[in-house]
Amino acid sequence: GARIFGELTQDLVGQRFAIVLDGQVISAPVIQEPILGGSGVISGAFTVEDTTTLAALLRAGALPVPLEIIEERTVGADLGADAIAMGLWAGLAGFALIAAMMITLYGGWGMVATAALLINVALTVAALVLLGATLTLPGIAGLILGMGLAVDANVLINERIREETRAGKRAASAVQAGFDRAYRAILDSNLTTLIATALLFWLGSGPVRGFALTMGLGIAISLFTAVAVVRAAMDIQLRTRKPKTFEIRPLFRFLTPKTVPSFRFMRARLAGLAVSLVLSVASIGLFIAPGLNYGVDFRGGVLIEARSDAPADLAALRAGVEGLNLGEISLQDSDSGRSVLIRVEEQPGGEAAQTAAAEAVRSVVTELTPAAEIDRVEIVGPRVSAELAVAGLIAVAAASVAMLVYIWARFDWPYAVGAIATLVLDVTKVVGFLALTGLDFGLTAIAALLTLIGYSVNDKVVVYDRMRENTARHPEMPLRALIDLSINQTLARSLYTSGTALLAMLPMAIWGGAAVQSFAIPMVFGILVAALSSIFIAAPIL
Repeated sequence: GARIFGELTQDLVGQRFAIVLDGQVISAPVIQEPILGGSGVISGAFTVEDTTTLAALLRAGALPVPLEIIEERTVGADLGADAIAMGLWAGLAGFALIAAMMITLYGGWGMVATAALLINVALTVAALVLLGATLTLPGIAGLILGMGLAVDANVLINERIREETRAGKRAASAVQAGFDRAYRAILDSNLTTLIATALLFWLGSGPVRGFALTMGLGIAISLFTAVAVVRAAMDIQLRTRKPKTFEIRPLFRFLTPKTVPSFRFMRARLAGLAVSLVLSVASIGLFIAPGLNYGVDFRGGVLIEARSDAPADLAALRAGVEGLNLGEISLQDSDSGRSVLIRVEEQPGGEAAQTAAAEAVRSVVTELTPAAEIDRVEIVGPRVSAELAVAGLIAVAAASVAMLVYIWARFDWPYAVGAIATLVLDVTKVVGFLALTGLDFGLTAIAALLTLIGYSVNDKVVVYDRMRENTARHPEMPLRALIDLSINQTLARSLYTSGTALLAMLPMAIWGGAAVQSFAIPMVFGILVAALSSIFIAAPIL
């Protein structure tokens, strides 16, 4: 070996000698002289860190290290294409619903908000391209939810300008006050969502990180598009038309708000809290029994999805898989029996045993149903499932603590306690909903919970921000009256912002398919719960 290497380097003096590891060139030194002794020295302007890293890579390349598969996820080409197409259609439907709602509520300024949303989506996609991110179905879900949250800022601004106009301010003053007073709530509410998104990206993995990245980018970019684009359009109208008052009219005249509502929410606070507590206790009971339907992410094991043009013979498939003696299995059919989901429990013997079980099940499926196509295979070993479970719990706990600290810092400790108490009530109901419906509780469900933690606090911040403002404006007003006033003043904002998020996720929940249903469906339910708790629980509980 040394002789051959010496002859080779003798012929290549003055040329580069590439050292390749895993298909990548890690070093390409120039051969200064023949290397005749079987070993050579690489010289150059290296730092200590560079030399240590290169030496470690060279040593590792010489070691016969066996690879052990601890997690494997495979998606068939047809399923991947269908899922992406379905996600895009759901996204278009969500965008159309949001645009229709904004135009109905705000007329021409709703069209401006829709244009700003288009710019937001374009910039988000451009940022993903620049970052080299791969577009996945969870990524599309993040983009869709980001659209629903991006227009929240437009709702807050438009409603605040309407309020300032009703108070008698002239056009320029109403617009200036509307942006100034709405922006603080916009910043606080979006930052709470971004905190949850950052934790999701940090502690998540694979597709979940893709979801967090797209949604986080969309929300961050919306701080520019929803404010700067709309402000520029309003400034142009102020300069060119010079209106005396700045009217933001809805598409239909009967939707024009005349006065601030005067509901007595504090009278119903005990009833609302009692109903919420009962539902949360019932949800805890559902968590205990029947419990959550833990997915392969947390239980470990094998999940295989097969699809054929004709209905599958479930009895034959069950008998074939049970004949493998792999322990507890479950078969679930959908699409009139043309799609079958096979789950196999975690196998003793480590990660290699999971891979062997998956291959055995795959062989049985192809033998009994030759026309079937394997759409999806997920293999999660015990080590990974334990790590994912711990990471999920840490993420939820960290997000809750982060919200507590942020609200405490930005407002005061009573607001922080109220927000966390309401948050616990919201999250327990969503967990109960997951237990009741039997939806898979895996990484996507954890993503839904983390997103809802941020969204729930986002919703409460709007009310708390108005309470803080009213406390300074009306220092002698009794607390009950001040809370009622604040909720009534922000009622339209709370309902409209929840409506846009709900409309964004509804098509995904209906048509998104099995890959995202454990995210989209709990999100729809959670948005409804958060909207109601923001009105009836968050402020009255103080």
